[in-house]
Amino acid sequence: MMPMTCRNVGFGWTGLDRVACGCSSNRGRASLVRYSLRSYARGVFQGVNGWRVARKLVCNSPKAMLNVAAQDPASVLDVNIKSSSPISVSSLVEVVADDLQTLNKNLQSIVGAENPVLMSAAEQIFGAGGKRMRPALVFLVSRATAEIVGLKELMPKHRRLAEIIEMIHTASLIHDDVLDDSDIRRGKETVHQLYGTRVAVLAGDFMFAQSSWYLANLENIEVIKLISQVIKDFASGEIKQASSLFDCDVKLEEYLIKSYYKTASLIAASTKGAAIFSGVDGSVCEQMFDYGKNLGLSFQVVDDILDFTQSAEQLGKPAGTDLEKGNLTAPVIFALEKEPKLRDIIESEFCETGSLDEAIELVKSCGGIVRAQALAKEKADLAIQSLQCLPLSAFRLSLEGMVNYNLERID
Repeated sequence: MMPMTCRNVGFGWTGLDRVACGCSSNRGRASLVRYSLRSYARGVFQGVNGWRVARKLVCNSPKAMLNVAAQDPASVLDVNIKSSSPISVSSLVEVVADDLQTLNKNLQSIVGAENPVLMSAAEQIFGAGGKRMRPALVFLVSRATAEIVGLKELMPKHRRLAEIIEMIHTASLIHDDVLDDSDIRRGKETVHQLYGTRVAVLAGDFMFAQSSWYLANLENIEVIKLISQVIKDFASGEIKQASSLFDCDVKLEEYLIKSYYKTASLIAASTKGAAIFSGVDGSVCEQMFDYGKNLGLSFQVVDDILDFTQSAEQLGKPAGTDLEKGNLTAPVIFALEKEPKLRDIIESEFCETGSLDEAIELVKSCGGIVRAQALAKEKADLAIQSLQCLPLSAFRLSLEGMVNYNLERID
């Protein structure tokens, strides 16, 4: 088992937010931003602070900047920007849109071909949509690393890996919905709500088993070990969470380990596995692992922040749901360091009317949200640093954009 250590906990921020291009949004006040592509490629404009000062990407596609570069790599891009427009995952994955389209066609037949009930369950979960972020990361890293070794096209193993990753992720969602007794997923009824808990558990089990079978057929022992560890990590994460409910002595390091098991492990395995199949040097594979790990941790911290800062309508569930269930996340852990009263409320398991709302307000007022935001940006910084080994390309820009998209959710 790979040891998980929560290292590099520093609050320095690096990495471009997004790169300005020749298009502009139609909102806000105009401001002039000058970027040099050559300087960008050398990493001169580094730092999350740096890209915030320099403003944000106003282009819907990473290709735009590269198109300018192809005409004049030494040119300075003078861009009139009228404020920043939000990044969307769909724009970031546009450069691998064809790969994702092929994946979507394959998923249902791969999962449910042997059983009508499983087919129906597969249609329910895959038909509900979703961002397909994890397979998109597989394709982005595959194509970014393929450029290093001169591969002109992805290999079938790259595509199969993306399908396996999405199957594992979906199986984990089915089981999570059972554990959390969730009725809605991506705006649709969950599998266990439609077919019952028994079918949902078996459907998740089958998808784990099916993904393992396809994984074995890849015949790469390093990738097999890597992805198999993920399935073990899922269970470890759930056990760690269940065993620490309402525990006000939980440490930040324990939270990060649990978050790695539940969220970041799969993303890290996805990005490293893609690099392995490209045949790049081991050091690049490790950098891709670190990118996925820190991106995943940053995503989890942001999700945990949003549980306090977004409305029930935005979340699709009541605010503070994790806290109510006793799952103490980064904002709570930080707030507990400053407010003893919060400990009393949590340890009472919110037995008094209004105590949950009071606890939420204490988390906000005691700096829990602000410090968690800094933690998310710290992990984003580490993720961006890991991409410096890749050549400048539309794929690398999209990988950076994924990091910045995540941070934008708490802007």
